[in-house]
Amino acid sequence: MTDRFTGSFTQQEPIPEEAIAAAVQVMRSGRLHRYNTAPGEVSETALLEQEFAAFTGARYCLAVSSGGYALACALRALGVGPGQAVLTNAFTLAPVPGAIASLGARPVFVEVTQDLVIDLDHLETRIADTGARFLMLSHMRGHVCDMDRLMAICDGAGVQVVEDCAHTMGASWGGVPSGRHGVLGCYSTQTYKHLNSGEGGLIVGDDPELMARAVLLSGSYMLYDRHVAAPPPAAFDGLRLQTPNVSGRMDNLRAAILRVQLRDLPDRIARWNLLYTAMEDGLRGTPGLRLIDRPGAESFVGSSFQFRLPDWDAPRITALLAACAARGVELKWFGADQPVGFTSRYDHWAYADPDPLPRADRVLAGLIDLRLPLTFTPQDCALIARIVCEEVGHA
Repeated sequence: MTDRFTGSFTQQEPIPEEAIAAAVQVMRSGRLHRYNTAPGEVSETALLEQEFAAFTGARYCLAVSSGGYALACALRALGVGPGQAVLTNAFTLAPVPGAIASLGARPVFVEVTQDLVIDLDHLETRIADTGARFLMLSHMRGHVCDMDRLMAICDGAGVQVVEDCAHTMGASWGGVPSGRHGVLGCYSTQTYKHLNSGEGGLIVGDDPELMARAVLLSGSYMLYDRHVAAPPPAAFDGLRLQTPNVSGRMDNLRAAILRVQLRDLPDRIARWNLLYTAMEDGLRGTPGLRLIDRPGAESFVGSSFQFRLPDWDAPRITALLAACAARGVELKWFGADQPVGFTSRYDHWAYADPDPLPRADRVLAGLIDLRLPLTFTPQDCALIARIVCEEVGHA
């Protein structure tokens, strides 16, 4: 008898009852806008910022409307403008180069290694060749590069680093939380990320001028004193009349939902990593399939899983995807000629006029991805792995 998986790869856990109650309380108050507070009241959004700053160890935090907005806001705060080169990973998702292009800046892609992280040797070459002074580092699908070496390269070349931590909330390198190596760290709370408010984003940093700019850019008007995780009012004095309002605030409804989930995040991370381990154990040793090495300095969040099929041609991979889908296993492929869903790649973003990257092409040609929602169990992951192993053997 052929096993079949019957679960859903897009079904998230329900929002916790405590979070639902907090959301209902906000709705009953009618005060959904973050600055619509009663005298002496601290908004849910301000409290979320305070709690997330504490979670990451950052001095300051700003909650915004989406992860993509967080990325663009961070670049604006740094002064990135039209025509400037901004380095970023060749392996990332479309909102990353999209945030760069939204400012009129130019995405410059850097090669990817077989372990799905930015190629640091190529990064050094790109810095030298382009003179770029900004790197938007994408910790794509939760893979963290050697942050010690990366920061040594960037600090030595005067390159400011913005970390895209959409897939690494709660991860770390060498004990330093993801988002805390660069000048600013950006996170997403979109449904498929580690906290779920449908859409939402967070920015953290220690530099008072950068974070004051970000608060003003997000649309604080002159109400920045209602933040509790923002720089002191003096940091805004020279900026408040010079910084445009590019509104992208988070509202109290989403913040109320997120505060409860943030308290549960360590437990959620532990559960994700059990799922990841079950998948890894089930796939290890499969002929023709390469797992992704995870370095010892990396503490990751296993909310998705990737493996490579080196040297497989496109028809063979397409046949594997179809065979697994027929058995209920939804695999995503980053090597297709055309973008499908979220699996676009650097050479699909024609607006960026990217240079060919042969090493990235080889890696992405055989790269397979699948989500691991917390509605799965380790037994589910063992079944999924068994199906994939069998179909890889038949393909």
